[in-house]
This record gives sequence, structure tokens and C-alpha cells, in this order.
Amino acid sequence: MSTLAMATKADLESLTGERGELVERLVAALAERNAELAARDAALAERTAEVADREAKLAAQSEQITKQASQYEALREAYMQLQLELKLLKKRIFIASAERVDTAQMQLEFEELTRKLNTLAGAMGNSSEGDGDQGDDDDGPNPDPKKPRGSKSTGRRRIEEMGLRKETVSLTDPLMEKLVEDGLARRLSKHEASHKLGRKPAEYFHIEILRTTYATRPDDNGLTEMFTAELPPEMLPRCLAAPSVLAEVITDKFSKGLPLYRQEQELLFESVSLDRGSMSRWLDQLGARFNETIVAAMERDAMDNAFCIATDATGFAVQPGKLEGGPRRPCRKGHYFVRIADRDHILFNFTERQRSEDVVALFKGYTGHIQADACSVYNALFRPSDPDAPDDEELPTEAGCWSHCRRKFFEATFAKLAIGREGLVRLHKIFEVEQNCRAGKPPPSTIKSRRMQHLAPLIDEFMDFAKQHYEREKKRRGPARAALGYAVRQEGPLRAVLTDGRLRIDNNWSERELRKVVRIRDAALFAGSTEHAEHAGAHLTLIASAKLHHLNPRDYIRDLIRVLPCWPDDRYLELAPLFWTQTRARLDPAELAAEVGWITVPDPIPLRRPGEESPAEDRA
Repeated sequence: MSTLAMATKADLESLTGERGELVERLVAALAERNAELAARDAALAERTAEVADREAKLAAQSEQITKQASQYEALREAYMQLQLELKLLKKRIFIASAERVDTAQMQLEFEELTRKLNTLAGAMGNSSEGDGDQGDDDDGPNPDPKKPRGSKSTGRRRIEEMGLRKETVSLTDPLMEKLVEDGLARRLSKHEASHKLGRKPAEYFHIEILRTTYATRPDDNGLTEMFTAELPPEMLPRCLAAPSVLAEVITDKFSKGLPLYRQEQELLFESVSLDRGSMSRWLDQLGARFNETIVAAMERDAMDNAFCIATDATGFAVQPGKLEGGPRRPCRKGHYFVRIADRDHILFNFTERQRSEDVVALFKGYTGHIQADACSVYNALFRPSDPDAPDDEELPTEAGCWSHCRRKFFEATFAKLAIGREGLVRLHKIFEVEQNCRAGKPPPSTIKSRRMQHLAPLIDEFMDFAKQHYEREKKRRGPARAALGYAVRQEGPLRAVLTDGRLRIDNNWSERELRKVVRIRDAALFAGSTEHAEHAGAHLTLIASAKLHHLNPRDYIRDLIRVLPCWPDDRYLELAPLFWTQTRARLDPAELAAEVGWITVPDPIPLRRPGEESPAEDRA
């Protein structure tokens, strides 16, 4: 082998050894790199697991936050609702109950709606005379036709036109009178006149009753018989007070709201001593007698002849008295119901509770129209008492109150809800058109035709509005749901006003009459017993009915106390305020004016209700 071959072989062996070492190093490096990559993959998997765990926790926290946010929103809504209810309660307690709303501003807000309502109502919807608050409308005549109703007086009242007894006071000047005496001046027939209103206190006087005694001539045995003139019948025998004083006590308490202890104090200033205990017994005995006679006759007449009876109720506390051997119990709450029978009678009845049974008893046998609010106690009147009774059982017809409906929307407006404001705009137009339908006091047939032409489209539009929005609001608590729900549930009774011109659009008259009870409640606080409260209802009935027929309550009750003891039992209705003017005209004025004496009872005649010359339907 040559030297070159040997060198090449050595180089190849050397090169092969180096390449093997290089491969080994590369394999070792690759193994090391693979180990690093495996470690990184493990770390990345661990990191990915950590990220997934964090994302799961974040999703859970996000779900919890969303849930808490929804809970917070529900709590916030409940808090706002409680704030609104508190605000409404404060308003009802501390703020005047009058529904004062700027309807002109709301009509500007709902200008397009106002134009639509005017178009629906026709000519009667375009009048600007209505003020939207015709729930308390007064159907009485305007005393001065030349002066618009509701306009304020621009000057001093003319006392000389009141028809009062006149006392003249002449004033002179001392200096000028001296000149007249000296012949240096003379008096003129002209006087400068001015007028003032004066009053003299009531005069209490002593009535001495002298009963004549008679003696017959002696008979054959020399015996003489003596007779004393008989006392005429009285409502309260041996009573210290004459009818005029009894009437004064009754009207001061039940018309003016003057408690008996204040009357006792006032009488002392007139040098008259009457204790409140005696006056209380008089009121109780007279009320019981009135209840059994005149009030009972008025109630029977109302149940038999009234077309519509409006009713409402208010609470009144009653003192129950002491338990046997125990302390006095706290007062319990009773209720006074008022029933207004057309324009004939106003009846007050006390019940220990405000239950359906009590209401059914008050209207037993009545089948006409009943106008009330939507209180649940009245529901029993409009459904059969016996579910198995025949279908032809005659039941009263329910008439609703649009003022109660408006009151709900007023509360929604007070809560700053747009639905409340829109409802008030619609109701304002309904009341305005109703006022125009009754303008001029037309007969009921004309009122009905006007309502059907001008009012019915507005009521249809209002009911569509209420039903549409109630579907969206019925699951939400608040005044909007209450207002819309009242209108939807009471649709039938509210539409009753379209069926007859004698029906009123509201029941505000009943609420106004209940103020007489509230006046007494504020002054007297409570009644001594259930019987006392029932007897007080008779006084309230007679006073309210007397005012209804433009009678002076004091004079009417005074005459009633004089006449009632002599009156036949089957003719008590003639003494009711509705017929008293006719009855009084047939009595002897001298007998009636006397504080004590006999009353000549006239023969019965057919009773004629005021306005019976017109068709019978016009009475209401």
C-alpha cells in the first residue's frame, strides 16, 4: 500500500469518527430539545387548564353579577313602588282631596288626541265652557240669568234686597242741629243711606200651661164633680223643653255639628240651664220615634217607587260599654249608609258592620237601579241570593260612577305616568260633553238621545284605550294597573249612563251627603251605643231630606214634633219632607204656631209628588 492510500484511509477514519461524535451530539441535543418541548407542552397544558378554570369562574361570577343585577333592579322597582304608595298615602292624608289638574296643559300635550275626541263628540265636544270637573254638578237654577254661573261678585251685597225686618237709625250733627234750632239752617229731605246686617240672639221664654178646672152643679145629694182639661198628646210627656227648643237642639247637633256639651255652654250665656244628659235622652227618644214612623214610611216609599238609589258608606265609632265586672272596652267601628232615592228622600242607616248581608237587608225588595262605587259588598245585590233560584228572578240594575274611575287616573297622573294623563284627557272630554248634554235641564228622553249621539263614541273610545293598555299593565303593580283595571272591570256599570237620561254620570251626591256624618264624627268622636247611632240616623234623614226640598230644618222638625203625636198611624208619609209643603198648607196655622195644644188632622187626599204634571220619568 502506498503512502497516499494509507493517508487517505487515516483521514477517512478520522472523518468518520468526528461525524459520529457530531451525530451523537445532535441526537443528544435533539433529545434535550424534545424534553424541553415536552416540559413546555406540560406547562402549556397546565396553563390552559388554569385559563379554562379562570374562564369558568369568570362565567360563574358574571352569571352571579347578572342575577344580582336583576335582583337589584327588582328591589329598586319595589322601592320605587313603595315610595309612590307612600307619596299617595301622604297626599290622601295631608293634601286636599280635590282633583285639581291643569287639563288645558294636558290637552296641549295630547293635542292630536284632543282633536280626535272633539271629532268623535261632534258639536258638543268643541265647547270650551266645561271645566272637566262636572262630577259635582249642580242642577239647580242660576239665580241671576244675566250673570254667568260661577262668576264672582263685583261689589257689596245688597242687604236691602234680602227681605229682612228693617230698623232705621238716624244720625244727626250736633252743631248743625243747634243752627237749625237757631233758624240759621234747615234740614233737607235727602238722606245719605248705608246698610249693615244685624242680629239679635235667640229668645228663650217661659211657657206656663194652665189647665182649666171645672165643677158641676151639686146633684140631689149635694155632690159636685170636678174635671181638669186634658193635656194634648206630646212626643215626650212631662218634657221640660217645648217643640221649638227640641228642634233647636236637634238641628244644632245634626245640622251644624255642635256637640251637646257646647250647646250646654252656649245656653248658659243665655241664662238657661240644660244639662247634656237630658238633651241626650231627648235626642234618643225622638230619634226612636221618628225611625218607627216617618223614616219607616219614607223607606217603604223609596223601595216601592224610586227609579235609582245612589248609595255610599262611611265609618263611625261606637262605644260598646263595660263588660260585666270588667273594664270598659275600646270603641268598635260601625258604618253609616246613605241612600238617595231619586230627588225624593235621603235616608241614613247605621249598621254595625259593612257586610254584604247588611247591604242586602237595606235594599231588600228593591228592583230598580242602584248607583254605587265598586266596593265588593254591593256585589251581592246584583246576583241571585239562591243559585238554584229561577232565572226570571228580578234583580237591581247596577250603575257605575265615572268620578271613581277618574279618581284612579288622577292618582296615576300624580305618579307622573303618561297613561294617567292620557286617561284624564279622555275623561275630561266625557264630563264636558255630559255637562253639555244636561244643559238647559232638558227631559230625560232628550238627555238620552244627546248622550247616544255625542257621549257614546267617547265612551267606546275610552274603553278601547283602557282594554288595550290593561293587557300590557295587568302584570305590573301600580296606579296604572289600578286605574285601567277599574275601567275594564266596571265597563258594564259605567255604560249604564247611556241607557236612561235619568241616571247621573257619577255618585258624588252620596259622598257629599256623607259629609253630614263626618261633621258629627269629628265633633262627637263616637256614639254612646248602637241604638243611639241608629236613632241619630233618623235625625240625619229628616234634616237632609228637608234641605233637599228647600225646607228650614229647624222649622220643619219643630212642626213635626207638634203634629206627630196627633197624626194617624197609616198616614205618616204625608209628614215626610217630600209632601210636607202640601200637608202644612192644610193645617190650622194658629194651632201649628202654638207650642202646646191640640192639632186638627185634615182629611186624607191623594199625595202629589213635585213635578208630577210632567211625565213620570221626569221626576228623577
